[in-house]
Amino acid sequence: MTIPTQYDEQNIIAKIIRGEIPNYTVYEDDEILSFMDIMPQTNGHLLVVSKTASISLLDADPAALATLIQKVQTIAQAMMGYFKPDGISLRQYNGAAAGQTIFHLHFHLIPVQKDTLIGQHASEMASAETLAMQAADLKQILDAQA
Repeated sequence: MTIPTQYDEQNIIAKIIRGEIPNYTVYEDDEILSFMDIMPQTNGHLLVVSKTASISLLDADPAALATLIQKVQTIAQAMMGYFKPDGISLRQYNGAAAGQTIFHLHFHLIPVQKDTLIGQHASEMASAETLAMQAADLKQILDAQA
């Protein structure tokens, strides 16, 4: 499968944006939603998504993309302060061949500790309590910065 040309309104991220599927929200405004990944590759893995319907980086509106990457940076800074990782992996996939499984533009922010391997995605579900606590704490940090 190559990159689809038709946006699928039923993709899981679109459903999360519409509130049809619950999530652990870290940040939300009229254009951006950020939430914890329920199957994190490391502790604290989250997604930052544009509410604008786009399949990938390749078809994204440039203004929406600029807003999205600015918020990715802000959330990454909050993540550094909260999780105190040695680094952060920023991942974004375009097309199935590149590893994209959800065809809605999104960025993964993955806190990384030195000498710790990043786990395989979708291999283990995080506890609801952990996700809720991390989302609330990060939201509080971001609200204080606003």
